[in-house]
Order: sequence, then C-alpha cells, then structure tokens
Amino acid sequence: MEYKDYYKTLGLASNATAEDIKKAYRKLMRKHHPDVNKARDAGDKAKEINEAYGVLGDAAKRTAYDALGSRARAGRPFQRADAGAAAHGGSGDDFFSDLFAHVGRRGSAFYARGEDMHASLFIDLADAYHGANRTVTLRVPQRDVQGRISTRERALDVPVPKGVLPGQQVRLAGQGHPGSGGAPPGDLFLEIGFNADARYRVEGRNVYEKLAVAPWEAALGAHIDVPTPSGDVQVSVPPGSQSGRKLRLKGRGIPGHPVGDLYLELEVVLPPASSPKARELYQTMARDLAFNPRAAVRV
Repeated sequence: MEYKDYYKTLGLASNATAEDIKKAYRKLMRKHHPDVNKARDAGDKAKEINEAYGVLGDAAKRTAYDALGSRARAGRPFQRADAGAAAHGGSGDDFFSDLFAHVGRRGSAFYARGEDMHASLFIDLADAYHGANRTVTLRVPQRDVQGRISTRERALDVPVPKGVLPGQQVRLAGQGHPGSGGAPPGDLFLEIGFNADARYRVEGRNVYEKLAVAPWEAALGAHIDVPTPSGDVQVSVPPGSQSGRKLRLKGRGIPGHPVGDLYLELEVVLPPASSPKARELYQTMARDLAFNPRAAVRV
C-alpha cells in the first residue's frame, strides 16, 4: 500500500509539536476550505488536510503513524493489519483505516473520538451588535460501515453570540470529524471574521465610522441623524468643526465587558461647482470671505 506523508501535507517536519500541527492545520484550512477557496480541487485539498490532521493531531494515532513511517522509509512494505492479508495498492481511505486497524480497539472495533474541525465564518458588524443565527454549508467527512472516509455537504445553523469579535471562535459540539467504533464525534470551531464594510473600521470593541458633513454644517454647527450599527442616533456637530474631528458616542461600540465606543470621524464634503448658481456662490465666497486656507498652517 502506498505510504502517505501527512507531515508533508501539513508542511511540517516530523518533530513538529502538537501546537505546530494545530496552527498549520488552521492556516491551511483557512486557505483551502471550499467555502473560501473556489478552486476546482479545493475540496480534495481540504480532505487531504483534514485526514492528515486527524492522524497527527491525535497522540495515539501519531505514535502509530510514526512507527509505520520508520518502516516505510526503510523500504519495508506496508501491509494490512489483518492477519495473513497481502500487501496491496489502495486509496487514501484504505491507508487511513488500515493504518489504525489495531489502534484504540474496543473488542474488535476501532474506537477513537473524532477530531475537531476548524473553519471560518464571516458576519456583518451588525451581527456582533445584536447577535444572529446564520446558516453555513460545509463539506464534512463521514465514515461508512467499511471505515472509508468520504465528504458530503452539510448545512448547519450557527448561533452568533452578541458581542463576538474577529478572531474569536464559535464552538459547535459534536459537529466535527465522525468518531470510530461508536466513539463520539469531534467539535467544529468557526473562527469569526467581519465582512468588509467601507463605512466602518473596528479596533477591539471600538468602532470608527466616517460622517460626511456639508461645509455650512461644519462651520455653523448642526444636528444630524446618523445611521449606526446599533440604530439611528442624532448627533450635534460643534460649530467650527474640521475634517478629521472625532465625535465620541460612549457605549455605542461592540457590546461586551467593557462595552466599546463609537467614534464618528467628520469629513467635510464640498458641493460641486457644476451649475452657474453654484459657481456664482463660490465666486461670492472667494470675494467676500478672503479666506486663505494655507495661511493657517504656516510656521
């Protein structure tokens, strides 16, 4: 049977630590998971990565695999664990099941808890403010009665907790790799990310939002209704405001302990001189105000 180098699949040396293996698995799954990577072979690549982690991420399985690896590198053929069975060619699923035919047995059945799975879940910023339920479709492994592993699509309802931040994980118990011999399945961990939104910038639990204002609103002051992730609010723009000024709305950031703040960053937007009336107004301002914006920055 053809030997499969799981360390090579994860881009690791054989002396990698358990933490190295976990980090490599998460990094590769974020890159190759079919929900993120639309390449035609993404599903097959993700399956190979899951299979490799299913072995190297478990101490007992890794020990058995390393023992096999020393024989394979020495040129000794790998044979089925069944007594008297001849060496044969086969699929990766055959390799996986044959490798552990005598590891973790309960009676005559292979018994092992399923490995955990990791994937990414991207949500809108508003979901972090209010919480949400999202449906995700994943390609997940399953084992048939012969022990062969294949993949299938599965839709899962995911509760997104209020106050979740990018990089945090949502755990779905029992939704990971299937166990063997009646053992329980692993868990599914979904790492949270925020969908790109040009209106907002997130730093920790603080949120920054651009607020466009007209020149007269900035110069004279104004009361403005502003849509925010937590709902519409009315803010007061102080007279004499300039672009770049920040208005702090305490407690309007992402919920949590402590709750974040929302900062409105003012951006003065000039009306276009696209009509005779507009050009006339600009000409009047230029004549009557005698304003030199560069004089204020001289040193």
